[in-house]
Amino acid sequence: MQFDDIDFVIIGAAKSATTWLQRRLQSDPAVYMPDPELHYFSREYDRGAEWYLSQFSDEGLGKTVGEKSNSYLYEPQAAERLHRDLPHVKLVAQLRNPVARAYSGYCMLYRRGEIGADIETHLDPAGNPDERLLGSGNFASHLQAFIDLFGRDKLLITFFEGVADDPDGQIRQVRAHLGLPPLELEEDARQKVKDKTDPRIPPHMRKRLAWLKPIVRPLRGNPAFEAARGLFVRNSEYPPLTDDLRQRLNDYYAPSIEALEKMSGQSLGHWYGPSERSGR
Repeated sequence: MQFDDIDFVIIGAAKSATTWLQRRLQSDPAVYMPDPELHYFSREYDRGAEWYLSQFSDEGLGKTVGEKSNSYLYEPQAAERLHRDLPHVKLVAQLRNPVARAYSGYCMLYRRGEIGADIETHLDPAGNPDERLLGSGNFASHLQAFIDLFGRDKLLITFFEGVADDPDGQIRQVRAHLGLPPLELEEDARQKVKDKTDPRIPPHMRKRLAWLKPIVRPLRGNPAFEAARGLFVRNSEYPPLTDDLRQRLNDYYAPSIEALEKMSGQSLGHWYGPSERSGR
């Protein structure tokens, strides 16, 4: 596999159903994507081209080849590195209401036991927020670096709502951008890949038991292991996103949303105000 064999890259955004998008593309025998996010152009560039290309097996030869790494959208050097090595690729960005994305990201880190229950500490724009959660939602400024290098035509911008409202239309749009013929989704492909409401081990226990994760990973799916795990898992409960904090986040992101509307040519009026759907 060589750089010229890679046709497209999904650059993000995190918590925006990009895994759903990847799985839908992988279900087509004419498409090849490695499963893990490689993060080469963001975090692993020092490993070199040989390492990167070795992540693509010969199974991809003769197919439409791509990869997904959500960190590319946020890493300042990723656009330049991508353009240096893969100037020909088509790019896909699937985005989500930044308020909902920030809250979803908070819930993920809380679920992992990496951050605490004081949601204001991490998401209040007027305080000292976690940049992983807030700064990454300024999509227009992040995308501009890719447009400056690749041109607007190489970048397809889609939105999270399309996965829920019209999954067939969403994947059809992506496939057309990649030069692939339409392909109807299977019924089970219309469901989201991940669900943060799934029962899980509570955050405080996950942190204490983190060292066991690589040891027990091979046991996942084993009936005895799952039965033992069932003694500890609980339904996931998260600190709520209050109306007041949601409004502060809406105000914080409003200029970025306006810039994204101009960039994408799509109205995002439903992103400006509070909504139950956007916050869950």
